[in-house]
Order: sequence, then C-alpha cells, then structure tokens
Amino acid sequence: MSDATQVSATNEAFPVEVEQRGNVVIFTIARPDRMNSLSRATLRALGKLTREAIENPSVRAIVVTGSGEKAFCAGADLKERRGMSENDVRLQVELYRSELGVLDRSPKPVVAALNGVAFGGGLELALMCDLRVAAAHVEVALPETTLGIMPGAGGTQRLPRVVGEARAKEMILLGRRVGATEALAWGLVNRVSPEGTNVVDDAVAYIAPIAEGAPIAQAAALEAIDRSFDTTLELGLELEKVSYDKVLVSEDRREALVAFSEKRRPRFTGK
Repeated sequence: MSDATQVSATNEAFPVEVEQRGNVVIFTIARPDRMNSLSRATLRALGKLTREAIENPSVRAIVVTGSGEKAFCAGADLKERRGMSENDVRLQVELYRSELGVLDRSPKPVVAALNGVAFGGGLELALMCDLRVAAAHVEVALPETTLGIMPGAGGTQRLPRVVGEARAKEMILLGRRVGATEALAWGLVNRVSPEGTNVVDDAVAYIAPIAEGAPIAQAAALEAIDRSFDTTLELGLELEKVSYDKVLVSEDRREALVAFSEKRRPRFTGK
C-alpha cells in the first residue's frame, strides 16, 4: 500500500477494497448487495489487512467504511448464517474476536466512517474503533434481542463503556435505533459530517492531526487509555508511566522540542 494507491478486491473471497491517502489507509467493505454484512470472508479480509497495516510504517491511521450510502455494515450475513449449525455460529463468533479484535488492539488509531446504517455486528465493529464519524442519515442499533439472540461480538461490553450502562441497556433490551444527532449527543459518535459531505473524505480531514502527528506518542496514549478500563486508578497511573517512557526516549519528542524553538511544525518520523 502506497500513497494515493487503490486496490479493488471485491470478490467474495476477499470482499474489501483498500486505498491509501498519505498516511491513512482506508478499508471499504464492498458488499453493497448484502448491506456490507460480515461474511466469514469479510472477517478474515479485515483481519489480514489490519495486521498488514499495523506492520506498514507508511500507515499512521486506519479508516473502516462500507460501500455505498445505505449501510456501513448491517451485521452478520444472515444468508450465510442460515446454513450454519450452532457450532458453526460459535466458530463465527470466535472469528469476530480473532479477526476484528485486531482492530481493537491496533497501536495505530482506527476510525469508523459510518456511511450508512450500523446494526448488530456492524455497530460492534464500529465500537472496536477508536473514533467514529457518521454521515447525517446514519442510524445505529443492536437489535439482537428482538431476534431472540444477543450481541456476541463485544456489544454488551463496549457499548456501556462508551454511552453508559443505562443507555446501553436501553439500546440492547429495546433494540432501539439511534440517529446520528442523538448518537453524537450520547458520545457514541465523535462527529457528524455536514450534509452533502462524503463521510470518508470528512473522516480523513478530521484525523489530519493523527496522520501528521507522532506515531509513538499516539500509540503510547492509546495503550494507556485502553489499560485504564481493566485496572484500578492507582495501577493505571503506574501503567501510564510505563507508556510515557516510550515517548520520553523517542526521536519524535526531541524533534518537537527543536521545532518549537525554531518556530516551525515538527516533522515526525515515528522513531
């Protein structure tokens, strides 16, 4: 993946398109006829691409989106799932954890550009991202309980961390759909794109400070934030010190100091 390149690989064996704009790589789920639902092949493709992006020094941020304007991702591919046994479904849920979990654990910031509805596993995919930008017409929901099941790809764990217990229970138990404006007020999305604006273009512009920023500092900050959810404040502060030391010894930190004294923008290299 290189600057201003695009790879189209939209067959069912690898139903994802890849584009790189500067330091930002964009993954587009290209299954508009299936509302960009998460087939087994889609899960594996996203996992593979994310692992490659993490190892690619030219990539500083990842944007995940869907093809078209109707759906970011409508969740599980129910047509595919109809032919699955109960054990097959269990294995599919494990793929969510192993392949999409790579996005959740990425040391590089991941942004969901919600171009359309994000239902079920689609919202759970968005919740694995660090930031979420939504088109004005977007609706999000976890409707699984209305279908006799429950969120199985982290929704019951991540949604309360983002919007709080009461609102998470409202969305999950009622299967309630939330529009973009309300999602912004709840903190479920970070930004709603202006009407008529392409949400991917808007997301890439929004994260320009990340693409132009210091990768080591960003990764260390993400690490410290993520650790805070799994421990006490006291231990979290100690872990923050460990993450901070990675920044302290970086060349980027020294470059920032020199740039400040020279009254220019720093040129970060990720070293």
